[in-house]
Amino acid sequence: MKIAVISPYPPSKGTLNEYAFHFVQNLKFKSEVTEIVILTDQIVESYPEDDNTGCKITIDPCWKFNSLNTPIKIVKALKKHKADLAMFNIQFLSFGDKKVAGALGLMTPVLSRMFGIPSLTLLHNITETVDYESAGITNSKMMMFLYNFIGTILTQILLLSNVLAVTMPKYVNILKKKYKSRNIALIPHGTFEIPEYVETQVSGKKKVMTFGKFGTYKKVEEMIEAVEIVRDRNDMDIEIVIAGTDNPNVKGYLENVRNTYSHVNDITFTGYVEEEDVPTIFRESTVVVFPYTSTTGSSGVLHQAGSYGKSVVLPQIGDLKELIEEEGYRGEYFKPSDVMGMADAIEKLLTQEDYRKELEETNYAAACSLPMSDIADWYLLHFEHLVNNNKEIKEMTKEVESPKNYKSLVGV
Repeated sequence: MKIAVISPYPPSKGTLNEYAFHFVQNLKFKSEVTEIVILTDQIVESYPEDDNTGCKITIDPCWKFNSLNTPIKIVKALKKHKADLAMFNIQFLSFGDKKVAGALGLMTPVLSRMFGIPSLTLLHNITETVDYESAGITNSKMMMFLYNFIGTILTQILLLSNVLAVTMPKYVNILKKKYKSRNIALIPHGTFEIPEYVETQVSGKKKVMTFGKFGTYKKVEEMIEAVEIVRDRNDMDIEIVIAGTDNPNVKGYLENVRNTYSHVNDITFTGYVEEEDVPTIFRESTVVVFPYTSTTGSSGVLHQAGSYGKSVVLPQIGDLKELIEEEGYRGEYFKPSDVMGMADAIEKLLTQEDYRKELEETNYAAACSLPMSDIADWYLLHFEHLVNNNKEIKEMTKEVESPKNYKSLVGV
């Protein structure tokens, strides 16, 4: 099979780029796959060449973020590369944060299907669970109604894919109940990589780290203040590590935080973390904190924390808590926006070594239970089914269209 993967891909910094990278790195070693064509966004940097391990990989940067002709470009590329199947790794703003361009991009999976190339869409979030105010999109009730209305229409369009995959049981239940659709598949998020377990070093400086794109529902002010409380209570050398960048909707956020908290000692702002530097960031951390006020889907950072055997401090909110319980992860909880509660949770993990180690081992075991190599096998089952069905349909169409068979069908 020749599989086309439509997604941002490193060194592109587009959302879900890391998921696409790890998915492809596991899919390429499957014997059923002869070639992977990555249809990704155009960037200033050049994309890496194939390392010649696994199947052939072709990278075609054929579309631009916020471009109105993205669907045309992608469909043309699918036809040019003669892909057997198109796999879309997306969320609602994958193709643009401008409304028209973003919406047009989301029509590409159904266009792919219309042009005879089966489409499987992995949708990482659904509008029904998005808190628009916390996510920094809008706080207007009228605009929320409008976004929900548009989101419903776009979801209906995405459901015209041959298969729509989501990562959480809650999403499956919502989509089936609301849209009465039967082509929805539950496929877990999976763990990017499973390095050998290394016990967290507890001597010397302790690093309290958070990782992501900040400024909307992920904000770091309360985490900084919580660590300051822990410092005042205990004679511990604690470094605050803020790993990541601004959310595209809130440019300049981290620079403002840096200026506001310039009086606080030992804060490191790493900026964008390159793929090869991710292991170091996690391994050097003592505790990983999720300073979220809401969530928009399954957390890749949680799976990464688990794969490196880290204990986590988490807000007690819907989707994230459900994911924790369903996939076997454990963490120390705090109520969203409760600085004192977050401080208590961080302090507990920094001071209670046996408890922290228990959480580290539990999270590592949870991560090991769903490696990305297994997730790739789940997708392969759907890929093979869709490709085989498509071949059967094409064969039937040829038979009907041939003059000889046409005559027999009409009784000539």
